[in-house]
Amino acid sequence: MIELRNVSKIYDTGKVQVRALANVSLRIEEGEFVAIMGHSGSGKSTMLNILGLLDKPESGSYCLMGEDITGLDDDDLSLLRNRIAGFVFQQFNLLPRMNSTENVGLPMVYAGRRDYRGEAAERLRQVMLSHREGHYPNELSGGEQQRVAIARALVNRPMILFADEPTGNLDTRSEAEIMGLLEDLNNSGITVIMVTHENEIARRAKRIITMRDGAIISDRTAGKKKKAAARRERLSINKILERERSSFGTAEFIDFLRQAVSSIVSHKLRSMLSILGILIGVAAVISMIAIGEGAKDSITQSLSSLGSNTLSVRPGSFRRGPVALESGAVTRITMEDADAMSRLDAVRRVSPMVSGRAQVVYGSNNWNTQIYGAGVEYARIKSAVPISGRFFTDLELRSRQKVAVVGATVVKNLFGTRNPVGQTIKINRINFKVIGILPVKGVSFHDQDDVAVIPITTAMYRVLGKEYVDAIDVEIRDPSMIDDAITSIRELIISRHRLRPDDEESFSVRDMSEMREMMSQTTGTMSTLLGIVAAISLIVGGIGIMNIMLVSVKERIKEIGLRKAIGARRRDILVQFLIESSLLTLAGGLFGIILGTSISFLISIFAQWSVKISVSAIILSTFVSVLIGIGFGLWPAVQASRLNPIDALRWE
Repeated sequence: MIELRNVSKIYDTGKVQVRALANVSLRIEEGEFVAIMGHSGSGKSTMLNILGLLDKPESGSYCLMGEDITGLDDDDLSLLRNRIAGFVFQQFNLLPRMNSTENVGLPMVYAGRRDYRGEAAERLRQVMLSHREGHYPNELSGGEQQRVAIARALVNRPMILFADEPTGNLDTRSEAEIMGLLEDLNNSGITVIMVTHENEIARRAKRIITMRDGAIISDRTAGKKKKAAARRERLSINKILERERSSFGTAEFIDFLRQAVSSIVSHKLRSMLSILGILIGVAAVISMIAIGEGAKDSITQSLSSLGSNTLSVRPGSFRRGPVALESGAVTRITMEDADAMSRLDAVRRVSPMVSGRAQVVYGSNNWNTQIYGAGVEYARIKSAVPISGRFFTDLELRSRQKVAVVGATVVKNLFGTRNPVGQTIKINRINFKVIGILPVKGVSFHDQDDVAVIPITTAMYRVLGKEYVDAIDVEIRDPSMIDDAITSIRELIISRHRLRPDDEESFSVRDMSEMREMMSQTTGTMSTLLGIVAAISLIVGGIGIMNIMLVSVKERIKEIGLRKAIGARRRDILVQFLIESSLLTLAGGLFGIILGTSISFLISIFAQWSVKISVSAIILSTFVSVLIGIGFGLWPAVQASRLNPIDALRWE
């Protein structure tokens, strides 16, 4: 079954080297019950660890079932431990968050079997603990815990059972029960190799090996060897490794998920503090992006009132030394200029405009608002087609009719909930009939709904007393014609007003599409900056997760050692801790989504800011939070996966 040839093991403590085994050679046949004895420091535990594939020799060879396994890597040794060996530890090493059935079934999880409960229950019955299946380790006596450990060692039907001081922590009665159980297992065909320092316990074995100073000083048979029961067919080492080496299935994942949830729940306060950073980061990302997108939409909506493909022609100001004269002091734009512009090939619509403030009165209510005098094309150029009523006509414009179209703010302050269409208001003490309500445009630099629009002729000659227009809004037929239109308009103004060709200060032609693009870029940059600031919170949260996972690895070193001893490979441990860190960050991400969405709604309600919850931001934040869990949990997981099983089991 087992053959060691000139095996040596040296421990380097940093200051001195300790030779635990010195050229030991040993053969153990199938079906034997071997007790290894010796004083403390004799090398018996090191011998058991090497025999049980928990440790590797410095030199020499190890043959298992006739095949040399000395050069196998850690993962292959883990597979062999899971399929061939069973371990009974002196300290029991039961996982406290798992009941008896789950502790017993754990080796089957690493064997890729989901249906472990039936087999685990059978093994618990075998060790007479069927009535304690649902109990946790702290609810069991020392003898019962050791029985659970033996059941765990047997659940994968091992060929060899390794027992390290199996009765060291038990009372006399429990000691007798455990030894009787080991004898029964040996009589059923299982090879038993046990380490003990008690002669009375060693005499229950069929073969006693005594060690001193890392060498075997005696090897004797204690009694007549009984004929072992019929044994199952052996599998070759290579077949076992080929079949198991690449497996990772649902059983492992479900167990890791359950263990991760159990670990998180059992440390509620620490878990909450861990996810707090991710929670704040995700909430910040969502709320900041919501504010940025809301501001972007608000500005876009406000700029849409400028119309599409629109130019604004305005009189310029003339500078004399350091003194700037008022707009229009040199060049005055006239209604005739607007008519001339409307005849240009690139121009679709033209609307001259004047503006000023006036007091508007309805009954006992009065309100000071912005008055716009505009042409009939104003509604389509400025996307201001009334939502109720109508806009004034060309006939009303030419005849200087006293009609008005009012904004939502004016309606609210003068009429309340009453329909204003058809009502008469006074603008600067002149009666005007309200014929329509402008669409709501919101606030951008100023309240765009605090306005009343009247025919430009009425505004110039009856209300504001102006002879020249303040601006001319020009809608171009196609965006590709804007540059040509600007050139044509400049040439027209220069020609009509007899200006110098290089005179750039007498008037200006503003391209509103450029303004929209500039504002869009500005809001996009703002949203990006807000997102970056919020993402920093996610990174800080990820560092917190890494710190907590490192602490978790430190606390669970013995658990890691146990899992490796019963068959966990490096990637099993790696995946287990990555799942735990991902669950922490995912939980933080989900709570962060709720918090960020709530903050966004509260901002929109109390601060009256425009916000827009972005589904893509929610999905991205969730995805990033999981990535952070994987990224920042990777290093602790790698640290855990690299632990040597025997060193981990000895950790204090």
